Amino acid sequence: MTTQTDRVAQFRDLHARGKILVLPNAWDAASARLVQDAGARAVATSSAAVAWSNGYADGEGMSRAVAIAATQEVLRVVDVPVTVDSEAGYSSDPSKVAEHILRLVEIGVAGVNIEDGTEPPDLLAAKIKAIKSALKAKGADIFVNARSDVYLHNLVPDARKLDEITRRAKLYAEAGADGIFAAFMTDPAHIRDVVAATDLPVNILATKATPDVAALKAAGVRRLSIGALTARSAYGQAAHAVKMLLNEGKYDAIFATAADCPDFNKAFS
Repeated sequence: MTTQTDRVAQFRDLHARGKILVLPNAWDAASARLVQDAGARAVATSSAAVAWSNGYADGEGMSRAVAIAATQEVLRVVDVPVTVDSEAGYSSDPSKVAEHILRLVEIGVAGVNIEDGTEPPDLLAAKIKAIKSALKAKGADIFVNARSDVYLHNLVPDARKLDEITRRAKLYAEAGADGIFAAFMTDPAHIRDVVAATDLPVNILATKATPDVAALKAAGVRRLSIGALTARSAYGQAAHAVKMLLNEGKYDAIFATAADCPDFNKAFS
């Protein structure tokens, strides 16, 4: 039987130098199984997509209990390692964040994303330290991916963004982070510089401006996340099909996309 510790070891190996881990993010059991069966080596959740699928806005609009329950459903149907987007940890108290991460360890999660958002970077560093301390006390492990939102929230002027995210990457690495997520950083030169500035695996988020997977791998990036784009694509296709049905009385769009739906009855039987 594969244990949570085994999953963490597998997940760490997927971040080895020379590799790039591509993560099409999931949000529920069906999407997670779809991602796994398509060949993904791990499944990542998207906090935004999980929140929307449960009727909440992104940005810690859902409770930790809802997030845990959604994660358990994902874990129930896949065999590959699962990494969870835990936003800012659902608390500004590092000890409470650590408690939440320990709960994820208990249910079998292999990795976790935790972000600084608009809060001071020292707070995320404190959260990472608390997580690592709690893990050590329990003899447990989980891959902690520290996400910095310098580019997303324009926390400093453009000319200072590279220096700032490099500074934060060093701070989070010293706190014990296992990976650095430079969200919304798309400039190829900046990506190469951040990769060169840290020994930790660098994670990039897919956007229209993001270099393709081959270019990212060549730059030394070891992880690519799709974020909520998988869910947006699914919901966008559904919205288009439903509007065509209701406004034009036509089924074309529904049948066109339904034909590609996996056989979930077979997958879950």
